[in-house]
Amino acid sequence: MLQDTPPVLRTAPPALLQPLLQPVSASTPGVVPSRTPVPGERDTRLDTYRAICLLMIFINHVPGQYLEYVTTKNFGFSDSAEAFVLISGLSAGLAYGRKFLPGNRLALSLRIWRRAFTLYIAHIMSSIITLAIFAGGALYFHRQDLIGEINIRPMVDNTEQGVVAMVLLGHQFGYNNILSMYAVVFLMLPGMLLLQKIGPTLLLGVSALVWLLAGIFHIVPINFLDHNYWFLNPFSWQFLFAIGLVAMMRSRTGLSLPRHPALVSVAALYVGVSFAWVLFSWWSIDFSHGLPAVLTGFDKTFLSLTRLLHVLALGYLLAVTPVFNRLSRLRLDHPLVMIGRHSLPVFIFGTILAMIGQVLLFVTGKDPLIGTLFVVVGIALHFAYARYLDWLGGLATAAPLKT
Repeated sequence: MLQDTPPVLRTAPPALLQPLLQPVSASTPGVVPSRTPVPGERDTRLDTYRAICLLMIFINHVPGQYLEYVTTKNFGFSDSAEAFVLISGLSAGLAYGRKFLPGNRLALSLRIWRRAFTLYIAHIMSSIITLAIFAGGALYFHRQDLIGEINIRPMVDNTEQGVVAMVLLGHQFGYNNILSMYAVVFLMLPGMLLLQKIGPTLLLGVSALVWLLAGIFHIVPINFLDHNYWFLNPFSWQFLFAIGLVAMMRSRTGLSLPRHPALVSVAALYVGVSFAWVLFSWWSIDFSHGLPAVLTGFDKTFLSLTRLLHVLALGYLLAVTPVFNRLSRLRLDHPLVMIGRHSLPVFIFGTILAMIGQVLLFVTGKDPLIGTLFVVVGIALHFAYARYLDWLGGLATAAPLKT
């Protein structure tokens, strides 16, 4: 799990992302956008946004401290998890989209499934470490009530069944549920690429249908021990991933996102309403009118439409606003870019730190000041670890000395 950053998580060259992030002006009707990518230096915008998502995920995974109140979950329906999956879909399109050709499809599919297995191993290892952290905290601090946190109790009470369930992805600890969902989505990726080759509309249609049916009929992997289900349903979240995949494949043909005033206004209005909704806690307002919760609710497990539209609207505004493109295009050696470039090991590192932080908060009476100080130190350690990984990668690629 600490291997080099997988292809799907690597930085994108600007010739491929430029059409996506630099919009066509609405004031020049009749002008056909160029389909010829212009070579340029390596683009770092995806790395920058991915790094921001990783830091916010870490902050949110240490609940009860002050920095938690400044992450995106407090300002809209979606949060950093949705943004991360959307970026992952964009990265998948960049890494695999044009390589999925006749004669190479089986080999590429095997590579993708091997990456899915890597994500599975990373999930199992982080879950074992999480269990060890909480069990160690319970022993060292004499706080057996720690075992009652983040869904650990069913595992401890049913150890034999729990080990089997964890290996079969039939039991998940709290805050350890992103990688398993991501691994299952990666298993679906070859099928997505095949549908994309037939037509992007077909891919989006099939993906949307799976999302809708999963939300209506609660088609979701189950947890064996507590008779519950996964916190992040891969059959729902694959739709957001597929949207990112199609968007990147579209950009690779040289087409840009349209920057029409009406689209910008609608997206900005939705983001604004979402901000007000969360800020003023309008959760009691019922606008379902008998429709399924996946269309009118705010459920994260099944990625309700309200959350899906919010992350898409926010992503659209970031993509078509020049100032955000300039601010996010950082140097290759910028600390944020390093975090984004090594996103898988950094994410695992952040998960382990967050679990330590949760134990620390628990045994200190959930003191928000102690939690905040821990998170600040943890963020600094993220940057240090990313720089270390970059240095380590440089050693691995350095030419051997001649004797």
